[in-house]
Amino acid sequence: MIEVQDLRKSFGERVALDGISFRVEKGEILGFLGPNGAGKTTTMRILTGFMPPTSGRALVAGFDVVLRPREVKRRIGYLPEHPPLYKEMTVQSYLAFVARIKGVAGKQLRSSVGSALERCGLQEVAGRLIQNLSKGFQQRVGIAQAIVHSPEVMVLDEPTVGLDPRQILKIRNLIRSFRGEKTVILSTHIIPEVEKLCDRVAIINEGRIAALDVRGRIGSTLETVERVSVQFTPLAPPFKGRLELLDGVRSVVQDDGSANRFLVEANMGSEISRRIFERAMEERWPLAEVTPLKPTLEEVFLKLTGEERGILS
Repeated sequence: MIEVQDLRKSFGERVALDGISFRVEKGEILGFLGPNGAGKTTTMRILTGFMPPTSGRALVAGFDVVLRPREVKRRIGYLPEHPPLYKEMTVQSYLAFVARIKGVAGKQLRSSVGSALERCGLQEVAGRLIQNLSKGFQQRVGIAQAIVHSPEVMVLDEPTVGLDPRQILKIRNLIRSFRGEKTVILSTHIIPEVEKLCDRVAIINEGRIAALDVRGRIGSTLETVERVSVQFTPLAPPFKGRLELLDGVRSVVQDDGSANRFLVEANMGSEISRRIFERAMEERWPLAEVTPLKPTLEEVFLKLTGEERGILS
């Protein structure tokens, strides 16, 4: 549904995008994750026809965003980081105005506006001025304007920034409802957003795609070691030395100050969990538990971007 091929964008000597490529399949939600200034918003603006790329190609529903911009805009709903709201208008009149701009006319206009109001939980405030609404409701109005013409593709740029926890939950539930129905790119620097909403994740850093994979597997594709937590029964003798002798093991350290729990790091592909089980069976080790450890999305993000944990709150 969305295909980006070697996309580049420069502003003078500053390179904002340096040859990124990725795909988003129909009905899936892709998390576009990166620190501030990584190139997320630039990518979104190119996909939605707000600005042209310097080079490369982007297709939405098979249409080139440069060569067929009107066809793309008919099929795409865009929520920029700062929603384009006319705050002196009422919610309903504003959505009707946007729907007309997007080519919705006649009898379809009323039903399209009504559907957007209902989908975004805005019926109770339909007659109120947008400027008098809370930020959470204004954000929902922003999403409503993006879906009022029933687009196939949604591009959401930082949809929950600045909202309180209850407002965030409502927006997340709304975005989650699009899964399988619309193709969604969710651009954010908030890791929990991706973990709770997205089918896949692309990590962008300094204008390049640092990783692109299935969310549940991304860690294993980036790690160069296998990590395993090994626990022995409480009365077991020290086993650190025996673990260190296994093929492929790089290090064995005591875990959490327990004399019977160890963190084992081994070469990728050494199948260290299986080796530990086999040796335990052969030598009758008093083994209690072996747990393969995968890095969290936050750990992967920090490793790829070099960012400090403080920005991820």
